Amino acid sequence: MSYPEAAQLLLAFLAVVGLAVMLNGCGESGNGEKLGPRVIPLGQPVPKGGGRQMVGKPYKVAGRWYKPEAVSHYTEVGQASWYGELFHGRRTANGEIYDMNRLSAAHRTLPLPALVRVTNLSNGRTVVVRVNDRGPFSNNRIIDLSSRAAHALGYRKQGVAKVQVTYMGPAPISGDDSFERQFLAQQQWAHYASNESGPKMAKPMALGSLPDPAPVPSPKPPVPSPRPQGSQVASQVASLQTASIAPPQPPSVPASGSFTVQAGSFSVQENAMQAHQTLGNLGKVDVSPVSVNGATYYRVQVGPFADKQSAEAARVRAASAGYTGARVVAP
Repeated sequence: MSYPEAAQLLLAFLAVVGLAVMLNGCGESGNGEKLGPRVIPLGQPVPKGGGRQMVGKPYKVAGRWYKPEAVSHYTEVGQASWYGELFHGRRTANGEIYDMNRLSAAHRTLPLPALVRVTNLSNGRTVVVRVNDRGPFSNNRIIDLSSRAAHALGYRKQGVAKVQVTYMGPAPISGDDSFERQFLAQQQWAHYASNESGPKMAKPMALGSLPDPAPVPSPKPPVPSPRPQGSQVASQVASLQTASIAPPQPPSVPASGSFTVQAGSFSVQENAMQAHQTLGNLGKVDVSPVSVNGATYYRVQVGPFADKQSAEAARVRAASAGYTGARVVAP
């Protein structure tokens, strides 16, 4: 073999190696999304948080413009897909590190990080996920969930599902995901979902045998400014970080001949007062402290109503306001 021929073969070999390195570290996902380097190797623990709160400037992907914006309310129905190992361990749009084994998602325009409620309309399953990335950018999908979230909703094998996405408010900048995990654990179908075949989880939830789910109200998000100030962010984050659900408890008995709607019970009085303000247009709202196993919770009830039909109508309106665990309490 002549020297020129050997040199050409060496250059071709180096080009192949360089391409492989580029695809493993940087490149594109196949739909125009640029991939950064993998900062956490596969199989290694991924830290939580570490990103920033942001809305972001308008941006262009694959010839199409997207305009992120601050919102107070957002609900949309459309197709969802999921993303996994290709993105695992890489930086998200707000600087966090994507972990396919956590309950997270990518959205094209919502503020980051945010909490959204996602319902699979084919089976009724609902999860709360942390939106900390941008996407999807193909096939007119409205959201891409992490591998774990798609598995929980029961569509990971199918690849796509029709879902409803509802914005709940800003997510803790610390990366605390206890709210999302607790919401999932309270779902009646969660134990079944944990036994379905799916990806191996780095930190699987120990769901075990679950009690009847307690009401899981969705916090009504405050109207955010385009760039929230530090004190506002801290207040919103603290509200989500301290929210917790009271264990099942016997409802108080209303006056004879009346019906009430129990919207939920809260361990943080501030969250109960938020519910009081949100549900005030349904009727008289009562917030009363109750003691459960030595802990104090704040029960929120609406009414009384003269008949069951009126109470049921109020319950439906409370559920549409985000208090999906609301129930009618009979006399």
